Amino acid sequence: MATVLDSVRATLAPNATFTIDAETADDVLARESLLDRAMGADRRTKPSEKIRRGRLPAEGLALVARDADAQVVGTVRLWDIQAGISPEGTPIPALLLGPLAVDPDHEGKGIGGALMRAAIVEAASRDHGAILLVGDAAYYERFGFLAEKAQHLVMPGPFARDRFLGLELKAGWLDGAAGMVVASGRSQS
Repeated sequence: MATVLDSVRATLAPNATFTIDAETADDVLARESLLDRAMGADRRTKPSEKIRRGRLPAEGLALVARDADAQVVGTVRLWDIQAGISPEGTPIPALLLGPLAVDPDHEGKGIGGALMRAAIVEAASRDHGAILLVGDAAYYERFGFLAEKAQHLVMPGPFARDRFLGLELKAGWLDGAAGMVVASGRSQS
């Protein structure tokens, strides 16, 4: 049976220099090293990290890009969150994307875009309603992320309002969402 990731792989050119795959336990050291190189030492102080700390990524939503030698050259992970509350006072489940990173030696090859598309498709296939992230609006708008979708939500700690973006995988999912974004996913053992 073909998976969503198989479909995404099929969209890559036959001579692609990378593949998208599910992250495995063997990828942890390579992923952390890549994130340190791509994002710097202060990556652990960002508001998004406060939400991710002590949690596991959402089921099936930790992806890596591998080069022709099967080395990790890109990563993206999504996390279960509560995106504030609805006007009726009920919690709104969503995902927080991040970090998305590509090894600096492999930038400009379409790896980041392929990881984003794979993450969005996989999240939608798993019936999630929305994805939030903090990032460069000019980059993420091409995937459908908009600041308006997160306008009444706040992150823990200081964050740049214009970089806080949302994408609805189900129309109207974030309508009326307001309040603090908090972790809701599985805790690490």
